[in-house]
This record gives sequence, structure tokens and C-alpha cells, in this order.
Amino acid sequence: MQDMQTVFNEIREMKKEMKGIREMYKDALAQTDDYAEIVEKAKELRDKKKQIETRVQNAMGKAYEKYEDLKSEVTANEELLNDIAMTTLMDGKTVEVVDEYSNKYEPTYVVKFKKTNEIKTEEDK
Repeated sequence: MQDMQTVFNEIREMKKEMKGIREMYKDALAQTDDYAEIVEKAKELRDKKKQIETRVQNAMGKAYEKYEDLKSEVTANEELLNDIAMTTLMDGKTVEVVDEYSNKYEPTYVVKFKKTNEIKTEEDK
């Protein structure tokens, strides 16, 4: 198995290369004849879509408010479910849930790295 730091460094290098290519791509798009015009039309359509959505949401009134409340509750309960699953896993127990059709669900775990505010000095290396 490869060293975690080596893989992390490779990912950082690839992301730098991707950034350069993405910038070249954006420059090439900007130089294309109709691109700016089409982007502006798309923005106008997005704005119009948002206005229609807002109008319909207001017309629905309490029903749409209920939808938004349920959406928030689902998000909160999903976080709670994740916390319970992690605690259960750390206790060495099997983590699994079953839906109303007897379909079993097992968790998938994701590890992400987040930059810390800690600055490493030469003495720490």
C-alpha cells in the first residue's frame, strides 16, 4: 500500500495541473464567438426560472413551507443517523438499516481532509 503523504502530494500536483488546464479552457471559451452571448441568455433564463419558482412557492403557501420544514428535518436526521452509525461502528457492532420493503442498507464511509490553520515551522519538520 502506498504512503498516505505520497498519495496526498500526488493529488495536490494533479489538482494544480487541472487548475492550469481549466484556466486555458475558460480562456478558449471566452474567445469563442457566441459564448458570452449564450452565457448571458442562460443567466437571464435562470433568473426567469427563479422568478417563476418563487411565484409558485408563494402561491402554494403553507404546503411549500411544510416542504421546506421537512427538508430541514431530513437533513438534521441524516446527520443524526450518520452520528449513530459511527458510534455503532466504533462499538464494533454491525451497522445496517432496513426499509419498508425489507431492503437492507449498509453505510459507506468517506474520509476527507480539511486544511488546518496550523502552520508547520522548520523546527516541527
